[in-house]
Amino acid sequence: MRFVEFKPMSFSDRNSLTLIAGPCSAESLEQLRTVAAFFKRWNAHSKDGMKVNALRAGVWKPRTRPGSFEGHGEKALVWLRNIKQEYGIPVATEVATAQHVALCLDYRIDILWIGARTTSNPFLMEEIAQALRGCSVPVWVKNPLSPDTALWMGAIERISRYSKGPVGAVHRGFGMYDSAPYRNAPLWEIAVEIKRLCPGMPLLCDPSHIGGKREYLLELAQSGLDLEMDGLMMEVHPEPERALSDKDQQLTLPEFEGLMERLVVRNTDTLSGKMSRIRHILDEVDDELVQVLSRRMQLVKELGKLKRDENFSVLQLERWNVVVARVLANAERRGLNAGFVKQVLDCIHSEAIRLQKDILQGKE
Repeated sequence: MRFVEFKPMSFSDRNSLTLIAGPCSAESLEQLRTVAAFFKRWNAHSKDGMKVNALRAGVWKPRTRPGSFEGHGEKALVWLRNIKQEYGIPVATEVATAQHVALCLDYRIDILWIGARTTSNPFLMEEIAQALRGCSVPVWVKNPLSPDTALWMGAIERISRYSKGPVGAVHRGFGMYDSAPYRNAPLWEIAVEIKRLCPGMPLLCDPSHIGGKREYLLELAQSGLDLEMDGLMMEVHPEPERALSDKDQQLTLPEFEGLMERLVVRNTDTLSGKMSRIRHILDEVDDELVQVLSRRMQLVKELGKLKRDENFSVLQLERWNVVVARVLANAERRGLNAGFVKQVLDCIHSEAIRLQKDILQGKE
C-alpha cells in the first residue's frame, strides 16, 4: 500500500478535542441559528477549554430509499454562509459529487466531509479528489459501509493526493448482518488500525451514526476517546422529535451539554489507559462471539426441524467428524490450541444436540 504524507488538522490535540456538531440536516435558517447561538454560549463557558470547532449540517441528503426528505441543496448553503457570518463559527457539510465540492467552495464552506456511501465508491472519490485540486479546505473522510481498511485508506489517499488542505478520518461504524444493539457495528479494531497506518492523521468518532439511538451516544463517545480518537462528530438538533432525518440519533441541546460534561479524557499513555484500549476491543469481540453463536443456534434449530420432518436421527456422527477435523485444521493455521478449540466445539455440539432433541420431542 502506498502511503501519503497526511496534513494534520491544526485545531486538534489531546488537550483540546475537535468537536464538529449540529443537526443531521439543515432544515431552516432559524433551526441553524438556534443551534449556532447555543454553541456560541456553550463555547464561552465550557469546561477545560472544550469547544465546538464547527457547526455541521447536511445539505444534500440522498436517503436509502426515495421519497423522504433529501435536503434543501444550494438554498441551505446560503443559510450556512449566513450562520458563519452572523455567529463567527466555521461551518461544515457533506459532499458526494464534484458539483457539490464546487458549490461549497463558491459559498466558502469551511470544512467538508465525505460520507460512507461515497467513500465506498472509488469512481466518485476520484472525481471529488480532482475537484479539490489545490484547495486548502479541510476534508474529513468517513469509513466505507463495509469493514474494508484498504478502501478507506484509498479514499483518504485520493483526497490527500490532490488537496493541499488537511485530511482527517471519521469512524462511523460499519453496516453488518447483525450490529445489535447499535445501528452500525463499531469494529473498533479497524479504527485502531487506521490510526496505526496513519499516525499523523486525526481520527474522529461519530457516535451518532454508530449508535443510531441517543441512549447509546455517551458510551460510544467515551469509547472513542478511550481509544485515542481526536474528537467527535455528533448530531444535535433543537427538536429531534421533529427532525426531517435521523431523529432517533440526534441529541437535544441540553442533552449535548450533559453528555460533554460527563465525558472523561484519559491519559492513554498510562498502563491503565493502554489496558482500557485493549478491553474495549475485547468487549466488542465478545459481543461478536455471542452474535455468531446465536446465528449458529438458529441454523441448528432449522436443521432440527428438517430432521424431524424427514425422520432423521439427531446425531450424524460422520458429519460431525468432518466438522471437527475442518475446524481444528483451521485453528492450527491460526495458532490456536487444538485442545482448547475442541473443548469449545464439544460445548457447542452438546447445546446443538439438546436443541434438536427438544424439537424432535415436540418441545419447540
